[in-house]
Formats: sequence, C-alpha cells, structure tokens
Amino acid sequence: MFICSNALFEYADHVKNLGNTLFKLLSEALGLEPSHLADIECNQGQVFLCHYYPPCPQSELAIEAGRHSEGGFLTILLQGESGDLQIFNEDQWVDVTPMPRAFIVNIGDLLKFISNGGFWSVEHRILVKNVAPRVSVAYFFGTHIDPTLTRIYSSIKELVFDENQLLYRETLAIDYIKHYYSIGLDAITTI
Repeated sequence: MFICSNALFEYADHVKNLGNTLFKLLSEALGLEPSHLADIECNQGQVFLCHYYPPCPQSELAIEAGRHSEGGFLTILLQGESGDLQIFNEDQWVDVTPMPRAFIVNIGDLLKFISNGGFWSVEHRILVKNVAPRVSVAYFFGTHIDPTLTRIYSSIKELVFDENQLLYRETLAIDYIKHYYSIGLDAITTI
C-alpha cells in the first residue's frame, strides 16, 4: 500500500460528497426534485484518476490531450498550478487560470444528453506549455464506465414538453460508450 493511500481515500470521499451536493443543486437548477439526478444514478460509477506529468524540457515534442468533452455526467478536477488547461468558449480557446484550493467542475456529455440540452458539456484541451512538472487529480461520475451495462439513456421526460423539443434519441449505454471512444480526442463533441 502506498504511504499516501489513506489521504487519497479520504480525499475521494470528500470529492464524492461534493459531487453528490452538486447533483442536488443541478437537479434543482433543472426544476427537478433535489434527489432526481441521484435517483437515476448519475452519481454512480465513479473513477478517480491522479496524473503526474514529469518536467518536459521540449514541450513542442509532447503529445497533448486534444479537444474533447467528458463522456460521463460530471468531472471534478483539481487542476494543479501549471495552467495548461483551456476551454473552448465563443469560438476561441481560453486559458483556465489555476486557483489554489479550487476545483474545476466539468459538465459531461451524458448530463447534456439526459438534460435534453439544459446543460452543455465543456469542450477543453490540455496543452504542454512549460517545462515544470504537472499534477492533475480528476474524479469522474459516469455510469457509462461499465461497458456491460444494459441501461438505456434518454432525456428526462420532465424536461421534454413537446416531442419536437426532444434533442437526442434514446441509446443503450454500451452503444454510447462505443461511439464515445470511437471518435477519440479532437472531436467536436460526442453528442
């Protein structure tokens, strides 16, 4: 076991609780009961990833994480200090300035999908801009992570007032996963 494993588990518990609070607030923002997104299991299937990127003295030779949006419902990111994250906003790339002790919360494609466009996923990319080491810690919420799921995703019926307003057709979780991973990075969006 790693020396810091207890701290990582404690951190993961706190971020999971933050995510659950965010799902309540997002439910209310959609005009739904606070528990709605949790009731339909948007807060399940969590993945916790920690990345350490060593110093890169020749950043022009590094492979960057190209334009993409997250495939799940929600991502909570502890960015680090390097400032390599950019979001696409109003037809241009904008640097996301790191803030100490702050999280970045990305809406994912599945939340865009089930909210029938009530929320929009964030297109972003990671650049390699400096020679300093970089750390990022991401906590992903998305039941799509398990490819054996037979779950069907569709827009929340309370958010579709007219059949003509339905933006997305329903899909099996496994079909969505195949589509998401088939388009790869630098795709405009998966939905």
